[in-house]
Amino acid sequence: MTISAEDIKELREMTSCGVMECKKALEETNGDKAKAVEVLKKRGLELAAKKGARSANEGRIEAYIHSGAKIGVIVEVNCETDFVAKNEDFTAFTKDLAMHIAALNPRYVSAEDIPQEELDEQSDAKSYTKEVALLEQPFIKDPKLSIQEKLNNLIASIGENILIRRFIRYKVNEVE
Repeated sequence: MTISAEDIKELREMTSCGVMECKKALEETNGDKAKAVEVLKKRGLELAAKKGARSANEGRIEAYIHSGAKIGVIVEVNCETDFVAKNEDFTAFTKDLAMHIAALNPRYVSAEDIPQEELDEQSDAKSYTKEVALLEQPFIKDPKLSIQEKLNNLIASIGENILIRRFIRYKVNEVE
């Protein structure tokens, strides 16, 4: 089956994956875009897992001040190279992430960061984890994806290990 450039372009817009990856996925699924998206998602997870062991010593600090200047966020997102730290997709992700943190007020980066005693106090630890762990939260701009899935998609499209190192959220007259 011949895969058209238009099909590749459409899949690329849907997934943000590279041209060759999109072409391979379409060829593998005989042009079925829905199946190709699943293939790319699976490859993205595999790629993210492989890249997870690589050190991420570059990155950027993103700041966000919500309108009204009552809430502010500073987030550190790391990557492997300074080249990627300046990448348009990477910077857009960090801006969206800072805005997300301002809106949803997570307390921890990942579920592993939540103290066990705190989890033990909850009647529903799973829903509590989704509420307070940034990586578990549904992405504010696309609730079908979690922050972790959004991060995995970015890792797959950029090809480097990326991790959210830390964040802090300030709200006027709020002390933790």
